[in-house]
Amino acid sequence: MIDVQRLRVLRAVAEVGSFNRAAAVLHLTPSAVSQHVAALERSLGAQIVVRSTRGVTLTPAGRIMVGAAESVAAELEHAKQQVDRLGSGRTQLTIATFTSGGRLLLPGALARLTADHPETVVHVRESEPEDSLPLVRQGAVDLALAYHFDGPLPGRRGPSSSLAWTALMEDPLYVVLPDAHPLADREAIDIAELAAEPWVLGCRKTETYLRRYAERAGFTPEVRGTTTDYFFARSLVAAGTGISLIPSIAHTPHVAGLRTVPIAPPTPTRHVGVATLLRRNHAQVRTLIQALQGQAAALDETRPAQH
Repeated sequence: MIDVQRLRVLRAVAEVGSFNRAAAVLHLTPSAVSQHVAALERSLGAQIVVRSTRGVTLTPAGRIMVGAAESVAAELEHAKQQVDRLGSGRTQLTIATFTSGGRLLLPGALARLTADHPETVVHVRESEPEDSLPLVRQGAVDLALAYHFDGPLPGRRGPSSSLAWTALMEDPLYVVLPDAHPLADREAIDIAELAAEPWVLGCRKTETYLRRYAERAGFTPEVRGTTTDYFFARSLVAAGTGISLIPSIAHTPHVAGLRTVPIAPPTPTRHVGVATLLRRNHAQVRTLIQALQGQAAALDETRPAQH
Protein backbone atom coordinates (compact mmCIF):
# COMPACT_ATOMS: atom_id res chain seq x y z
CA MET A 1 0.00 0.00 0.00
CA ILE A 2 1.26 3.49 -0.86
CA ASP A 3 1.90 5.72 2.15
CA VAL A 4 -0.02 9.02 1.95
CA GLN A 5 2.73 10.87 3.84
CA ARG A 6 5.25 9.78 1.22
CA LEU A 7 2.97 11.15 -1.51
CA ARG A 8 2.77 14.43 0.41
CA VAL A 9 6.57 14.59 0.55
CA LEU A 10 6.90 13.83 -3.18
CA ARG A 11 4.40 16.55 -3.99
CA ALA A 12 6.41 19.09 -2.00
CA VAL A 13 9.63 18.01 -3.73
CA ALA A 14 7.95 18.43 -7.13
CA GLU A 15 6.70 21.90 -6.24
CA VAL A 16 10.03 23.31 -5.02
CA GLY A 17 12.50 21.21 -7.01
CA SER A 18 14.86 20.05 -4.27
CA PHE A 19 15.00 17.95 -1.13
CA ASN A 20 16.40 20.82 0.94
CA ARG A 21 13.64 23.28 0.06
CA ALA A 22 10.98 20.59 0.48
CA ALA A 23 12.41 19.81 3.92
CA ALA A 24 12.04 23.46 4.92
CA VAL A 25 8.41 23.54 3.74
CA LEU A 26 7.53 20.28 5.50
CA HIS A 27 9.58 20.99 8.65
CA LEU A 28 11.61 17.83 8.11
CA THR A 29 15.31 17.19 7.59
CA PRO A 30 16.62 16.76 4.02
CA SER A 31 17.62 13.23 5.01
CA ALA A 32 14.05 12.42 6.05
CA VAL A 33 12.70 13.78 2.77
CA SER A 34 15.20 11.67 0.82
CA GLN A 35 14.26 8.59 2.81
CA HIS A 36 10.53 9.09 2.17
CA VAL A 37 11.14 9.39 -1.58
CA ALA A 38 13.45 6.37 -1.62
CA ALA A 39 10.88 4.32 0.31
CA LEU A 40 8.18 5.31 -2.19
CA GLU A 41 10.45 4.26 -5.06
CA ARG A 42 11.02 0.88 -3.40
CA SER A 43 7.30 0.32 -2.89
CA LEU A 44 6.62 1.16 -6.55
CA GLY A 45 9.61 -0.64 -7.97
CA ALA A 46 10.36 2.37 -10.15
CA GLN A 47 12.51 5.52 -10.07
CA ILE A 48 10.37 8.63 -9.55
CA VAL A 49 13.01 11.38 -9.27
CA VAL A 50 16.37 12.12 -10.82
CA ARG A 51 18.80 13.58 -8.30
CA SER A 52 21.52 16.00 -9.39
CA THR A 53 23.63 18.84 -7.99
CA ARG A 54 21.14 21.27 -9.57
CA GLY A 55 18.16 19.78 -7.72
CA VAL A 56 15.54 17.12 -8.38
CA THR A 57 13.47 16.45 -11.50
CA LEU A 58 10.60 14.02 -11.92
CA THR A 59 10.70 10.92 -14.10
CA PRO A 60 7.57 9.97 -16.09
CA ALA A 61 6.64 7.65 -13.22
CA GLY A 62 7.20 10.53 -10.80
CA ARG A 63 4.85 12.80 -12.73
CA ILE A 64 2.16 10.12 -12.55
CA MET A 65 2.63 9.85 -8.79
CA VAL A 66 2.52 13.63 -8.29
CA GLY A 67 -0.81 13.67 -10.14
CA ALA A 68 -2.00 10.90 -7.83
CA ALA A 69 -0.73 12.85 -4.81
CA GLU A 70 -2.73 15.91 -5.87
CA SER A 71 -5.86 13.79 -6.36
CA VAL A 72 -5.44 12.16 -2.93
CA ALA A 73 -4.94 15.56 -1.27
CA ALA A 74 -8.02 16.93 -3.01
CA GLU A 75 -10.11 13.90 -1.99
CA LEU A 76 -9.03 14.23 1.64
CA GLU A 77 -9.85 17.96 1.62
CA HIS A 78 -13.23 17.22 0.06
CA ALA A 79 -13.92 14.57 2.69
CA LYS A 80 -13.01 17.04 5.44
CA GLN A 81 -15.40 19.61 3.96
CA GLN A 82 -18.19 17.01 3.90
CA VAL A 83 -17.57 16.18 7.54
CA ASP A 84 -17.63 19.89 8.39
CA ARG A 85 -20.97 20.21 6.58
CA LEU A 86 -22.41 17.41 8.70
CA GLY A 87 -21.65 19.47 11.78
CA SER A 88 -22.83 22.83 10.47
CA GLY A 89 -25.69 21.69 8.26
CA ARG A 90 -24.61 24.28 5.66
CA THR A 91 -22.62 23.95 2.44
CA GLN A 92 -19.35 25.88 2.34
CA LEU A 93 -18.21 27.17 -1.07
CA THR A 94 -14.76 28.72 -1.46
CA ILE A 95 -14.01 30.80 -4.57
CA ALA A 96 -10.69 32.23 -5.76
CA THR A 97 -10.77 35.07 -8.28
CA PHE A 98 -8.49 37.54 -10.01
CA THR A 99 -9.37 41.15 -9.22
CA SER A 100 -10.85 42.61 -12.43
CA GLY A 101 -12.82 39.48 -13.27
CA GLY A 102 -14.11 39.20 -9.74
CA ARG A 103 -15.21 42.83 -9.69
CA LEU A 104 -17.26 42.63 -12.91
CA LEU A 105 -18.39 39.00 -13.13
CA LEU A 106 -18.62 37.60 -9.63
CA PRO A 107 -21.11 39.82 -7.71
CA GLY A 108 -24.05 39.18 -10.08
CA ALA A 109 -23.25 35.47 -10.21
CA LEU A 110 -23.14 35.28 -6.41
CA ALA A 111 -26.54 36.94 -6.23
CA ARG A 112 -28.01 34.11 -8.30
CA LEU A 113 -26.17 31.49 -6.24
CA THR A 114 -27.56 32.96 -3.03
CA ALA A 115 -31.07 33.05 -4.48
CA ASP A 116 -30.91 29.41 -5.64
CA HIS A 117 -28.98 28.04 -2.64
CA PRO A 118 -29.63 30.32 0.34
CA GLU A 119 -28.10 27.82 2.75
CA THR A 120 -24.66 28.12 1.11
CA VAL A 121 -21.89 29.94 2.96
CA VAL A 122 -19.58 31.61 0.42
CA HIS A 123 -15.92 32.44 1.00
CA VAL A 124 -14.06 34.56 -1.59
CA ARG A 125 -10.30 35.04 -1.82
CA GLU A 126 -8.43 37.25 -4.27
CA SER A 127 -5.76 35.29 -6.08
CA GLU A 128 -3.96 35.34 -9.43
CA PRO A 129 -4.23 32.21 -11.63
CA GLU A 130 -0.72 30.95 -10.89
CA ASP A 131 -1.76 30.76 -7.23
CA SER A 132 -5.46 29.91 -7.50
CA LEU A 133 -5.19 26.95 -9.89
CA PRO A 134 -2.93 24.93 -7.56
CA LEU A 135 -5.47 25.67 -4.80
CA VAL A 136 -8.19 24.07 -6.94
CA ARG A 137 -6.03 21.00 -7.59
CA GLN A 138 -5.36 20.70 -3.87
CA GLY A 139 -9.04 20.97 -2.98
CA ALA A 140 -8.44 24.15 -0.97
CA VAL A 141 -10.93 26.10 -3.14
CA ASP A 142 -13.94 24.77 -5.02
CA LEU A 143 -13.67 27.06 -8.01
CA ALA A 144 -11.24 29.59 -9.47
CA LEU A 145 -12.24 32.45 -11.75
CA ALA A 146 -9.03 32.78 -13.72
CA TYR A 147 -7.49 33.66 -17.07
CA HIS A 148 -4.58 32.75 -19.29
CA PHE A 149 -2.90 34.29 -22.30
CA ASP A 150 -1.67 32.34 -25.33
CA GLY A 151 -0.69 28.80 -24.51
CA PRO A 152 -1.93 26.34 -21.90
CA LEU A 153 -3.60 27.06 -18.61
CA PRO A 154 -0.98 28.00 -15.96
CA GLY A 155 0.05 24.97 -13.95
CA ARG A 156 -1.93 22.52 -16.07
CA ARG A 157 0.04 19.32 -16.39
CA GLY A 158 -1.00 17.79 -19.66
CA PRO A 159 -4.06 15.73 -20.57
CA SER A 160 -4.07 13.90 -17.24
CA SER A 161 -4.56 17.15 -15.30
CA SER A 162 -7.18 17.04 -12.56
CA LEU A 163 -8.47 20.46 -13.66
CA ALA A 164 -11.56 21.12 -15.76
CA TRP A 165 -11.69 24.48 -17.58
CA THR A 166 -14.94 26.19 -18.58
CA ALA A 167 -14.34 29.11 -20.96
CA LEU A 168 -16.34 32.27 -20.20
CA MET A 169 -15.16 35.04 -22.51
CA GLU A 170 -12.37 36.54 -24.58
CA ASP A 171 -10.86 39.65 -22.99
CA PRO A 172 -8.83 41.62 -25.58
CA LEU A 173 -6.16 44.09 -24.43
CA TYR A 174 -6.36 47.68 -25.68
CA VAL A 175 -3.89 50.52 -25.87
CA VAL A 176 -4.76 53.37 -23.50
CA LEU A 177 -3.54 56.82 -24.63
CA PRO A 178 -3.98 60.44 -23.52
CA ASP A 179 -6.67 62.31 -25.48
CA ALA A 180 -4.02 64.53 -27.07
CA HIS A 181 -1.89 61.63 -28.36
CA PRO A 182 -1.43 61.68 -32.19
CA LEU A 183 -2.81 58.12 -32.45
CA ALA A 184 -5.78 58.64 -30.12
CA ASP A 185 -8.34 58.96 -32.96
CA ARG A 186 -7.26 55.82 -34.83
CA GLU A 187 -9.69 52.91 -35.34
CA ALA A 188 -6.87 50.47 -34.55
CA ILE A 189 -3.13 50.66 -33.94
CA ASP A 190 -0.41 48.30 -35.12
CA ILE A 191 1.75 47.61 -32.10
CA ALA A 192 4.88 48.36 -34.15
CA GLU A 193 3.69 51.99 -34.31
CA LEU A 194 4.23 52.20 -30.54
CA ALA A 195 7.92 51.29 -30.61
CA ALA A 196 9.08 54.70 -29.37
CA GLU A 197 6.46 55.04 -26.61
CA PRO A 198 7.13 54.72 -22.87
CA TRP A 199 4.77 52.30 -21.06
CA VAL A 200 3.13 52.00 -17.64
CA LEU A 201 1.41 48.68 -16.96
CA GLY A 202 -1.09 47.42 -14.40
CA CYS A 203 0.11 43.82 -14.15
CA ARG A 204 3.48 42.08 -14.39
CA LYS A 205 2.02 39.34 -16.61
CA THR A 206 0.80 42.06 -18.98
CA GLU A 207 4.38 43.34 -19.16
CA THR A 208 5.59 39.87 -20.11
CA TYR A 209 2.89 39.66 -22.76
CA LEU A 210 3.74 43.13 -24.13
CA ARG A 211 7.42 42.22 -24.42
CA ARG A 212 6.52 39.09 -26.37
CA TYR A 213 4.36 41.05 -28.85
CA ALA A 214 6.94 43.84 -29.07
CA GLU A 215 9.68 41.33 -29.88
CA ARG A 216 7.59 40.01 -32.76
CA ALA A 217 7.19 43.61 -33.97
CA GLY A 218 10.96 44.22 -33.76
CA PHE A 219 11.33 46.50 -30.74
CA THR A 220 11.99 46.45 -27.01
CA PRO A 221 9.42 48.45 -25.01
CA GLU A 222 10.57 51.07 -22.53
CA VAL A 223 8.61 50.25 -19.37
CA ARG A 224 8.60 53.19 -16.95
CA GLY A 225 6.19 51.75 -14.43
CA THR A 226 4.59 48.44 -13.44
CA THR A 227 1.77 48.45 -10.91
CA THR A 228 -0.64 45.84 -9.60
CA ASP A 229 -3.68 48.00 -10.34
CA TYR A 230 -5.06 48.86 -13.78
CA PHE A 231 -6.87 51.98 -12.50
CA PHE A 232 -3.56 53.29 -11.12
CA ALA A 233 -1.86 52.53 -14.45
CA ARG A 234 -4.52 54.51 -16.34
CA SER A 235 -4.12 57.39 -13.89
CA LEU A 236 -0.41 57.46 -14.73
CA VAL A 237 -1.27 57.53 -18.44
CA ALA A 238 -3.55 60.51 -17.81
CA ALA A 239 -0.65 62.20 -15.99
CA GLY A 240 1.57 61.83 -19.07
CA THR A 241 3.92 59.12 -17.73
CA GLY A 242 3.39 56.80 -20.69
CA ILE A 243 0.80 54.68 -22.48
CA SER A 244 -0.64 51.39 -21.24
CA LEU A 245 -2.00 48.01 -22.28
CA ILE A 246 -5.25 47.23 -20.42
CA PRO A 247 -7.70 44.30 -20.67
CA SER A 248 -11.17 45.31 -21.79
CA ILE A 249 -12.89 44.33 -18.52
CA ALA A 250 -10.51 46.55 -16.55
CA HIS A 251 -11.55 49.83 -18.21
CA THR A 252 -13.91 50.87 -15.41
CA PRO A 253 -14.17 53.12 -13.52
CA HIS A 254 -13.69 55.84 -16.13
CA VAL A 255 -10.54 57.98 -16.09
CA ALA A 256 -10.97 61.40 -17.68
CA GLY A 257 -8.66 62.46 -20.51
CA LEU A 258 -7.99 58.99 -21.94
CA ARG A 259 -8.71 57.17 -25.20
CA THR A 260 -8.87 53.39 -25.60
CA VAL A 261 -7.86 52.02 -29.00
CA PRO A 262 -7.88 48.38 -30.22
CA ILE A 263 -4.67 46.74 -31.39
CA ALA A 264 -4.66 45.53 -34.98
CA PRO A 265 -4.65 41.72 -35.33
CA PRO A 266 -3.14 39.61 -33.97
CA THR A 267 -4.79 41.20 -30.93
CA PRO A 268 -3.38 40.34 -27.49
CA THR A 269 -6.16 38.58 -25.60
CA ARG A 270 -6.81 37.11 -22.18
CA HIS A 271 -8.96 33.96 -22.06
CA VAL A 272 -11.22 34.12 -19.01
CA GLY A 273 -12.78 31.01 -17.54
CA VAL A 274 -13.52 28.87 -14.52
CA ALA A 275 -11.29 26.09 -13.19
CA THR A 276 -12.73 23.27 -11.09
CA LEU A 277 -11.72 19.77 -10.18
CA LEU A 278 -12.85 17.07 -12.57
CA ARG A 279 -15.91 15.22 -11.24
CA ARG A 280 -16.26 17.59 -8.31
CA ASN A 281 -19.05 19.84 -9.58
CA HIS A 282 -21.80 19.70 -6.96
CA ALA A 283 -25.01 21.71 -7.40
CA GLN A 284 -23.65 24.98 -6.00
CA VAL A 285 -20.61 24.90 -8.29
CA ARG A 286 -22.79 24.17 -11.33
CA THR A 287 -25.13 27.04 -10.44
CA LEU A 288 -22.23 29.45 -10.02
CA ILE A 289 -20.63 28.44 -13.32
CA GLN A 290 -23.94 28.94 -15.16
CA ALA A 291 -24.37 32.32 -13.47
CA LEU A 292 -20.84 33.36 -14.45
CA GLN A 293 -21.55 32.33 -18.05
CA GLY A 294 -24.62 34.56 -17.97
CA GLN A 295 -22.66 37.47 -16.54
CA ALA A 296 -19.94 37.08 -19.18
CA ALA A 297 -22.52 36.98 -21.99
CA ALA A 298 -24.22 40.09 -20.64
CA LEU A 299 -20.90 41.89 -20.34
CA ASP A 300 -20.05 41.06 -23.95
CA GLU A 301 -23.39 42.49 -25.09
CA THR A 302 -23.09 45.74 -23.12
CA ARG A 303 -19.37 46.35 -23.54
CA PRO A 304 -19.06 49.67 -25.42
CA ALA A 305 -17.01 50.01 -28.58
CA GLN A 306 -13.51 51.25 -27.83
CA HIS A 307 -12.32 54.57 -29.24
